[in-house]
Amino acid sequence: MATLLDTGIKPYNHYGAYLKKKYNDKRVFKIIVDGNFTCPNRDGSKGYGGCSYCNVDSFTPESARKLPTIREQIERGMEKAINSYRAEKFVIYFQPNTNTYAPAHYLKAMYDEALSIAPENVVGLSVGTRPDCIDFEKVALLESYTDRYDVDLEMGMESIYNDTLNRINRGCSHEELEQTLHLVQNSPLDICVHTIFGFPWETKEMMLKYADEINRFPQIKFVKLHHLHIVEGSIMGVQYKRNPFHVFSLAEYTDFLCEFIPLLRPDIILQRLFGLADQELLIAPIWGKGKSSIQTYIDKALERRGAVQGSQYSVPVANTF
Repeated sequence: MATLLDTGIKPYNHYGAYLKKKYNDKRVFKIIVDGNFTCPNRDGSKGYGGCSYCNVDSFTPESARKLPTIREQIERGMEKAINSYRAEKFVIYFQPNTNTYAPAHYLKAMYDEALSIAPENVVGLSVGTRPDCIDFEKVALLESYTDRYDVDLEMGMESIYNDTLNRINRGCSHEELEQTLHLVQNSPLDICVHTIFGFPWETKEMMLKYADEINRFPQIKFVKLHHLHIVEGSIMGVQYKRNPFHVFSLAEYTDFLCEFIPLLRPDIILQRLFGLADQELLIAPIWGKGKSSIQTYIDKALERRGAVQGSQYSVPVANTF
């Protein structure tokens, strides 16, 4: 018996369907670019060592790590996307580290260079950063591209709890994220937040409350949901090897998503349901499946259990006096 998944309909508002509709069935592919940035909690302005879970190489494609120039990264990335995935249009994605951690004039030169490569096929600019590295000037710079491109500003929320942010050496409070979300409240930028589930001291009930926090900001258009990775070269990797702690199995993480996704506002677009790390650097969890197999496993479980995005979301009632 055929299911909705067989027809390409998923029980959540997924990014692939959004891109397909927005760009008239064109195949749109993100090209990851490494702008050679650092982070304020790596260079000493806020701290050293970076977030305790982080090794930048674990989520940066080899092509971006080894190519010296932005042009080479983009040209090689586009060539691979066309040959391997029949890509037709592209979003330039500045991903590794903090891609607004520089003066605005420097950022403009870098973004302009990236967008000048194959401009007839580029439809968007996506910039990953930290909320404490965004200000009026940088928001204005990003907004200056919105008359020609869709511009996605992606910020790491990671956790909604300051205790967790302190324990992972984040160097950024949840209040700073709130302030930046207010800054872009009426902006034409597409706002994306990134979360990490599975910090061992956070309970399931604590993690489910992330949904309430995301829901209360209507300016959030996209969300990336990730599970915690333990990777070589990270502080948490050393801690895990010395004293292993529980991390999500695929079944446990899927069970969690089946409870979490129904709590999310139905208009939010889910860019990802899980994260991927370089297998050579990954310590845990080892799920033993590739990306497409994990996606299928989660999608089928969501449909089987009737876990539909927004099905348990209640519109907050405004106070009237």
